[in-house]
Amino acid sequence: MTAGGGSVDVSEIGELVPPDRTLMGPGPSDVHPRVLKAMSTPLVGHLDPSFIEIMNDVQELLRYTFRTDNRWTIPVSGTGSAAMEAAIGNLVEPGDTMLVPTNGYFGGRMASMARRAGGDVVEVDAPWGEPLEPDDVADALAEHDPDVFGFVHAETSTGVLQPDVPELTAAAHDHDAVVIADTVTSIGGVELRVDEWGIDVAYAGPQKCLSCPPGASPLTLSDDAMEKVLSREEQSRSWYLDLSLLEGYWGDERAYHHTAPITSVYAIREALRLVAEEGIEQRWARHERLAGALKAGVEAMGLEMNAPDAYWLPSLNAVRVPEGIDDGDVCTELLERYDLEIASGLGDLDGDIFRIGCMGHSARPENVIYVLTALGDVLEGMGADVDPGRGVTAGRRALGE
Repeated sequence: MTAGGGSVDVSEIGELVPPDRTLMGPGPSDVHPRVLKAMSTPLVGHLDPSFIEIMNDVQELLRYTFRTDNRWTIPVSGTGSAAMEAAIGNLVEPGDTMLVPTNGYFGGRMASMARRAGGDVVEVDAPWGEPLEPDDVADALAEHDPDVFGFVHAETSTGVLQPDVPELTAAAHDHDAVVIADTVTSIGGVELRVDEWGIDVAYAGPQKCLSCPPGASPLTLSDDAMEKVLSREEQSRSWYLDLSLLEGYWGDERAYHHTAPITSVYAIREALRLVAEEGIEQRWARHERLAGALKAGVEAMGLEMNAPDAYWLPSLNAVRVPEGIDDGDVCTELLERYDLEIASGLGDLDGDIFRIGCMGHSARPENVIYVLTALGDVLEGMGADVDPGRGVTAGRRALGE
């Protein structure tokens, strides 16, 4: 085969055969077979009447999963970062002030996106690996009087679940700030109640606790938040993610804006059907039970969790790397010997923690035991002071086996 840049030997490229991994890192998680099957069904046009019905289904199911009645609830065409940028880039106008947290990698990403949108960024400080303190948030709100307040509900870089969410949102609303929540690692995996907790805007990714390939990412906005978007004095700097334009496609008109990622919408529809069939509260409980078994196993093995029990994040378990062990070597060994993916730390915790997911379809008893067995074996072989047998036994007991 000859191309503009030369020739290509197709026989050297061959058929696509990716490795069959067990995905227990920070995402993506294992995809449910029903979701993969949905993606293999025939394409229709993005304005086909049948696809309009599919869009309606997705919106209804997203409302259920977010625990919201927000009319403006959609899957953004793109990864979770696209939903994040749609939220921040539309809610932050040039000259607006956004208050962001410093306690993790994704608070820093919020800050970066707000600056690109023309906003002035101020910070509420908290160490990496700790949640925001409500008093510190209240003080920062009083000092800076921001237009927008953003926080990360489940910080993927540290394994911390933010408690006291209603207290944070109430303080922000006392200063007339719009509240944006990063729920990428919480949606479908830990308790999340958008309306009851007073969250104005929440964005998420499909590839974690929803066990759906990336491509269509959840976003919900309250009426007040959408009013701020539609009353902007200056257009959003992104045409593609301009919610005032997307409103025409996902709203009542269903007018052309872009060609939606049709198979990704099929996928998230089926993933959300699985959530609804299981029941959202039952799904939260499953994640807590299985991640609790994982936590019991790693602690019995002799390892330490990064986050205290008070703000432990079941869907993303941050485990301290034992002294004298290289985290990258462990992750590589797990991939090569066990086809098992976990991840190293990010940012301030790079080299200090393993990040072990327990999400969606990956959150199964056999996977918990597999992680404990493989991790214990690799660490023991590298000379770490661990007891793999005790870890597996504790995990099995916690699972009731």
